Amino acid sequence: MANAVVVLEDATIRYAGPAEHAPKVAEARRSRAHTVLPGLWDSHVHFMGLRSADVGILPQEPVALRAARTVADLRAALDAGFTSVREVGGLGLDLARAVEEGTAVGPSVYAAGCALSTTGGHGDLHSYPLAWMEEFARHGGELRLADGEAECVRAVREQLRRNAKVIKVYASGGVLSEVDHPIHRQFTDRELRAIVEVAGLADRVVAAHCHGKPGMMAAIEAGVRTIEHGTYLDEEVAAAMRETGAILVTTRTIMQELIDSRALPPYALRKLESIVDRHAEAIVIARESGVRIAAGTDVALTGAELPDSWGRNGRELPLLAEIGFSPLEVIEAATAAAPATLGPQAPRSGQLVEGYDADVITLDADPLADIGVLAKPAHITGVWKAGGRVA
Repeated sequence: MANAVVVLEDATIRYAGPAEHAPKVAEARRSRAHTVLPGLWDSHVHFMGLRSADVGILPQEPVALRAARTVADLRAALDAGFTSVREVGGLGLDLARAVEEGTAVGPSVYAAGCALSTTGGHGDLHSYPLAWMEEFARHGGELRLADGEAECVRAVREQLRRNAKVIKVYASGGVLSEVDHPIHRQFTDRELRAIVEVAGLADRVVAAHCHGKPGMMAAIEAGVRTIEHGTYLDEEVAAAMRETGAILVTTRTIMQELIDSRALPPYALRKLESIVDRHAEAIVIARESGVRIAAGTDVALTGAELPDSWGRNGRELPLLAEIGFSPLEVIEAATAAAPATLGPQAPRSGQLVEGYDADVITLDADPLADIGVLAKPAHITGVWKAGGRVA
């Protein structure tokens, strides 16, 4: 809409629409821009404070050191125009508290706590003795092994005890884990149903990391809200997702940036090379089949010079455009569609609508003409979060 006005009042949007109908605002409180958008959402991130894509180093570095690094990540997200992030495994639960109390400046963080994995699954660091992994989880590590219904129930309740806003499970193998296969399914039907059931008792939904079709179908049948990655998604999976309302979270950024940089251990690079093109095909199938889609990057690294690092969150948007999304579809995936990935925990966010959260960004260019501007923080001229200017 040309010649439009958005008025913020305290932490909410008071008005959004044509300038001729806008309430009067004092000149000193006005800000002019070429484009105004809702604050962007990244629906798949990790605050881990890592300086390498080799996740095997997680237990080798003090949690305090890694947490200190993430303070820069919080700022990098805001500077890139991202006012909300859904963190699916990492240090986000504690960072969310720091942001909420004002001791750290960053986006709103909706975090899962520990990601849940089977023993030997994608969330198990295979090169360590099993006892070390169990000890890592007990001392605040980001990965929690759980086998059998009872242990899965307990693992979910542990995250709820920490006020997790979403529960994350590894329903298939992955790329950055050493011995499992991305196609192979990992949790049983009963385990997945138990996880979804206990999460649902607390109005939380489940996000399922899935590359292979067997894991996707099992996760969808169990009632998960989102499929993360979805590499081997096909028409049958898409139909099941449409039927249940499940959302695909895209994560093209990690795929493209790690394949371009090749900054991976040899075992991981081999697996990534085998799936990167199929992953793009899967997202196209989902889009053409009418599956709901939210944009997510899987960023996890600290340092602008590194691939898949915080501040590069906007890279997802032109990558989606490259595989056929229109600019408006891309923006919707990074704004209006994203809060639904949290189910009942979703805030009123992602739209320039009266009564919604006053999370707003301004740009010096038109992303409908060039979606690539959203990948370049230099084009972000202002960021407001909860009605206050933060960048």
